[in-house]
Amino acid sequence: MDINDNIESPLNLKVSFNMLLKHYKTLAESDDELVSAKAKHIIKVAADYPELEEGFSDFSILEEREKEIAIILEDSFSTILTKNEIKTASVPFHNLIFNSSERFKSIIKTAGDDFELEMKNMPDNDTYIIACTIILNFCYGYNLNFKRPFYYEIPDVNGILHYYKILYNADFCEIIPTETAKKITREDYDELLDNFENIELWKEKFPPNSYIFKGFVISNIFDVTDDQSISNIKTTLIGEDKRNNESFMDGFHEIFRSLLGINDIKVGFSIYNEEEQTFEHVYGVGVNSFLLNNIESASCSGALCGWSYDRLMNEKKYFTVSDVDKMFGLSEGKAPHIKALHEQGIKSAIFAPIANDKGLMGILEIVSNKPYVLNSINANKLIDVMPFIVSAVERSKNEEENLIEAIIQKECTSIHPSVHWRFEKEAKNFIKADMNGEQAIFKKIAFENIYPLYGQIDIKGSSEARNKATKQDLTLQLKAIKSIFESALEVETLPIYEQFIYQTNNYLKNLEVNFQVDSEQQISEFFKQDIEPVLKYLYTTDTLKEQIDAYFDSIDNKVNVLYKHRKEYDDTIAVINKEMAALLDAKQVEAQQMYPHYFERFKTDGVEHNMYVGESITKEESFNLIYLYNLRLWQLQVMCEMENSYYQMQPDFPVELDVASMVLVFNQPLSISFRMDEKQFDVDGTYNARYEIVKKRVDKAHIKGTTERVTQKGKISIVYSQKQDEREYLRYIKFLQSKHYLDTDIEIVELQDLQAVTGLKAIRVSVLYHKDENDKSFYTYDDLMKEIKA
Repeated sequence: MDINDNIESPLNLKVSFNMLLKHYKTLAESDDELVSAKAKHIIKVAADYPELEEGFSDFSILEEREKEIAIILEDSFSTILTKNEIKTASVPFHNLIFNSSERFKSIIKTAGDDFELEMKNMPDNDTYIIACTIILNFCYGYNLNFKRPFYYEIPDVNGILHYYKILYNADFCEIIPTETAKKITREDYDELLDNFENIELWKEKFPPNSYIFKGFVISNIFDVTDDQSISNIKTTLIGEDKRNNESFMDGFHEIFRSLLGINDIKVGFSIYNEEEQTFEHVYGVGVNSFLLNNIESASCSGALCGWSYDRLMNEKKYFTVSDVDKMFGLSEGKAPHIKALHEQGIKSAIFAPIANDKGLMGILEIVSNKPYVLNSINANKLIDVMPFIVSAVERSKNEEENLIEAIIQKECTSIHPSVHWRFEKEAKNFIKADMNGEQAIFKKIAFENIYPLYGQIDIKGSSEARNKATKQDLTLQLKAIKSIFESALEVETLPIYEQFIYQTNNYLKNLEVNFQVDSEQQISEFFKQDIEPVLKYLYTTDTLKEQIDAYFDSIDNKVNVLYKHRKEYDDTIAVINKEMAALLDAKQVEAQQMYPHYFERFKTDGVEHNMYVGESITKEESFNLIYLYNLRLWQLQVMCEMENSYYQMQPDFPVELDVASMVLVFNQPLSISFRMDEKQFDVDGTYNARYEIVKKRVDKAHIKGTTERVTQKGKISIVYSQKQDEREYLRYIKFLQSKHYLDTDIEIVELQDLQAVTGLKAIRVSVLYHKDENDKSFYTYDDLMKEIKA
């Protein structure tokens, strides 16, 4: 069997001792008789078997010439050091080992019969290319440094993984080109330098088996378990999102077992919350805290005794418990941390503070189910790893703070994607100034020459509907109270009961004829201050218990009043806002694809939205007024679709409410800036403020000379001030009429003057509706209502 079988390589491997024998031939001429005699003896042994010098690749020769090979390698594998040194003789890129020290043999034997020796850090795909780089160094004199640390991972008798670093001695190797070897030019070399991963190119320059490797390598192997364990801890802690991986803690346990040389240990963590002075569990799959046991958090003083508290919190030094059972007895179970360990069956433990200059951040907990294996001696090994754990916790805390901030930003003060680039730019400038020692100021975020679009779908008569629901709830509650006191009079005739009935009747009468803003508060105070104490007294009367129970069952626990009709109203408003906002958000995705622009919407009694479009927002020299006109048409169409969607859902709402839609047209570009205090954009300048005034007041405006609101159910109102806006929107309306979005009843009306704003007009036109999504018929508002209620 040939050692080159099943291996693709530019090197044809031959075991040879030619270079070593050359060295002995030189030593044979030495003046030192002992050195000379030994060298001559080795040369004589090799002379009888020329294949040892010429080279061979047949496995069987290694077995046949085992004795002779051992003699040739005697000086390289000293018998005096054989039980201490970890050394092997082999050929490169192969698991073949034909000579080794007794220490190496012992390590392999301890690993078990099923253990297979395999080199780590040697990717299979790279071995061909690495062989090529060795040829470039040996045959062409290039100095390509591809030295990477290679390792063996070998378990000991207890199953603890040890790491062994391999250092090669290649003094006894030679590489000889064959007839198939291609001459490598400088141009070839330069091309290869930029194409490490191009395996086909390397094979083209170095065909398989085009060079002969003659010789052997000596591997000097060193136990670097401590160093590698520390490196592995560093690597594990650097990895992103590892805590969500189930294998994270398993790997962490394994690394600490190797570091401490103890198989039976587990690692835990607890985080210190300085604000609340508590220890808390770390979030992550399989991450436990043995200090906290099963509880989520505990006060620091409640989790530690006085001495351990001072040791960790103030001195910031580790401490060990080598015999938990003994300490549990001595402390009579009163030391909280000893009690927690004892309850979990832990026999020895190390607690190490994770702390930096700013103070304690958490506790590293290492525990074992065996006494004495964890102690103050081996705890010193943690000194080398704690800086990496501290660094990882610092990074984790910063990431958590950033994540919390990001969630707050997203959920509470989100920045629209269209303008995010400006905030990012200013944030970078802020950081740059701060890093350069300059005064860091977050500059004003403003956009000039942009066109606004505003629209709203408003719930008509929301105040009246709310008042009606309030009156209904208060009436029901008052009648229930009245009934209880009428029953109480039958049990016991007391004038106070009559007085409560009289007061209740007065409230009922006022609700009917004179409901005012403060009526709800007055009656609620009456219930709370006057009625409830008496009801608690009356509850002692058996005949009234059922009636009083029924009354309190009708009271909502959260608002502490009868909350039936008002809840139906509030639920309706919430559903309307949710559905309309969801529809608008979905449509906005399409609009952003047409042309990027700023968008925001608000839920009030209905849904309103702002849009801003212009060159300064898009950051590109691409803006044209055609995009503004397109968005205006899109907005009008979406308002019609929202109206339709609303009335298709209306029959399912607890309270029947109507909506009215309005669009505000502002002809001139304006400037907006981000108000840091309010976390939103607002218009800049006195002239631009006119737009905000109109926006806030126009939906309540009346048609000039009447008491009729400009916004009406079943209609879309388009408010504007310029004749050119009127012409533009009449074109849009004509187009939407052709698509059966709008009816033909166009009217143009003048609006009453608003504060500091005059000359406003409105186009009003009825929306055409469908009874449901599959209905192809078109209805006016009145027709739709008849169809729905039919």
